[in-house]
Amino acid sequence: MTQTLSETPLVRWHQAHGGRMVDFAGWLMPVQYGSIVDEHVATRSAVGMFDVSHMGRLSVSGPGSQAWLESLLTRRVADMEPGRVRYTLITSGPADSDRGVSILDDALVAREADAADGTPRMSLVVNASNRPRVVDWLRSRLPSGGVDLHDATRDTAMIAVQGPQGVELVASLAPGPDAARITGLKTYRAVPATVADRCAMVSRTGYTGEDGVELVVAAADAEPLWEAIHEAGGPLGLRACGLGARDTLRLEAGMPLYGHELLEESDPFAIGLGLAIDLDGRTFPGATAFAGQRERPPGRVRIGIVFDTKRSARQGDLVLHAGRELGRVTSGSYVPTIGNAVAMAMVDREMSEPGTNLAVAVRDSLQAGRVVPLPFSRRKPVVRPLASG
Repeated sequence: MTQTLSETPLVRWHQAHGGRMVDFAGWLMPVQYGSIVDEHVATRSAVGMFDVSHMGRLSVSGPGSQAWLESLLTRRVADMEPGRVRYTLITSGPADSDRGVSILDDALVAREADAADGTPRMSLVVNASNRPRVVDWLRSRLPSGGVDLHDATRDTAMIAVQGPQGVELVASLAPGPDAARITGLKTYRAVPATVADRCAMVSRTGYTGEDGVELVVAAADAEPLWEAIHEAGGPLGLRACGLGARDTLRLEAGMPLYGHELLEESDPFAIGLGLAIDLDGRTFPGATAFAGQRERPPGRVRIGIVFDTKRSARQGDLVLHAGRELGRVTSGSYVPTIGNAVAMAMVDREMSEPGTNLAVAVRDSLQAGRVVPLPFSRRKPVVRPLASG
């Protein structure tokens, strides 16, 4: 029996504009419109626009919402002020044992503007593939009162506008005060604003290594907003982009992806995700296990590998040195900014120093590579002209 795929509010636009549609985590999504390379380059040089409505958007409200998330997430939440966004992990398992911890997902947690009575309102953005189990797990941990959890994924849409001109483009579609708030928005902050006459929650987090913003709007407002941004961005070189470019951009930026670099059983410190775990003075599922991992040198760590060829390694390919297995590739692709193929891998710690020569078994042959620092490419600072007068 054929499974019916979920559709974002923008699916008809994608189909009408040549999007090559694929099944991604149970959603019908565009992997590309034309060339993935062209979409990647447009995002690095001008503006790329992505439909990321397949990602889970969860609303947590009620007087106990902030304290409840503080007890569940690996990142401190209790001190978050309205407008703050943080990267976190969602884990299950006992808080006081060094065994049994599972990483269910990585996520963004935000404190939105408080309700009229001062009650905190929180939100989570989670991966599409993990949303069902994350929602089920969170619901299983709900207290008897004081916290409401709502899965708003199908009620809303999420659009990412990325690239050196992305912030200014979105701000140009907002009225004066809101335009100033968008332009002045700091990284990992969020603010409500009107964009192209649509009410949106605008955040500045990103997953491409470029500057930019994300807009969450009501599902009915998604296509009019998308069209307005698409039309205004045309003269700047904006391209609608699919999942293919999103993946090459995040790889080039050295960003981990759940199911590749980050797994249910991962040691987050070995991956370089210690920043997502606040241990001191806190209790949450898996806290004791993570405290032990923080103190122990990991056996394998995440590295970057660059090749002198465009031939891509893939997840699971063996990494070797002098015939000895060092580890396995977690992600790999050709990336346009580098001009060659790159990969991320988990390898033995003693062979992780930049400059180390190694080989990867790519299909039917060994391919020479060398360890390089992550990220593979750093965003160039945007030089903004001084305002006249």
